[in-house]
Amino acid sequence: MRKIGIMGGTFNPIHVGHLMLAQWAMEEQDLDEIWFIPTGYSYMKEEQNVVSPEDRFQMVLLAVADNDRMCCLDVEIKREGYTYSYETIEQLKKEYPEDEFYFIFGADCLFAIETWRCPEKIFANCRVIAAGRGGASEKQMREKIEELEVKYGADIIMMPFPSLAISSTLIRERVREGKNVRYLVPDLVADYIEGKRFYENEG
Repeated sequence: MRKIGIMGGTFNPIHVGHLMLAQWAMEEQDLDEIWFIPTGYSYMKEEQNVVSPEDRFQMVLLAVADNDRMCCLDVEIKREGYTYSYETIEQLKKEYPEDEFYFIFGADCLFAIETWRCPEKIFANCRVIAAGRGGASEKQMREKIEELEVKYGADIIMMPFPSLAISSTLIRERVREGKNVRYLVPDLVADYIEGKRFYENEG
C-alpha cells in the first residue's frame, strides 16, 4: 500500500509555500508521493483573473519537474463543469483501491470544509492532514478537529507547519505592480508567468 498525499487547489499560480507544505507533509507523515491536482473550474472561485486550467496545470508540472516523488494530475481540468474535491477523492479511490490517500490542506480549509460539497464523502474516503497555519491557534484547531471527528467520523491529523506570508494573491499583486516574483515561485514558473504575461493587467 502506498501512502499518497493529495494537494488540491487553484494554483493561480503555484508557489513555494505549496511546495514546502507538500515536502513537509511527505516527511512528517512518511508519505510515499504527493499528487498535485489543480482545479478545473472551481465553484468557489469565479474570479475573472484565474488563468486557464491548462496553464495552471503546466505551471504545476514545471514546479514539480525536479522531484520524482511529486507529480501533477489533470483529472479535474478534464472534468466538465464545476469540480468538487469529493468527486476527485472518490475517483482516485476507485482507480487506486490499494492506496491510502491523505488530503493535505491548511487551517483555513479545516474551518471551511463543511461549506464544501459533500464533506462527509471526503472524510469517508481519505485521511486529512491539517497544517497549522493561517492564524488559527492550536487550541482552535484541536477543537475543530474533535468536532469533525465526532460529526463525520473523520480521521484528521494536525500537523504543525511554519507560518508563511506567501500567497497566490501576493504573487499576482507583485506581477501587476511590475515587481519580481523570483524565490516566491520556482524559476521555471516565474519564466512561464513572464512569457505568458499573466496577471499583468489584473485588477
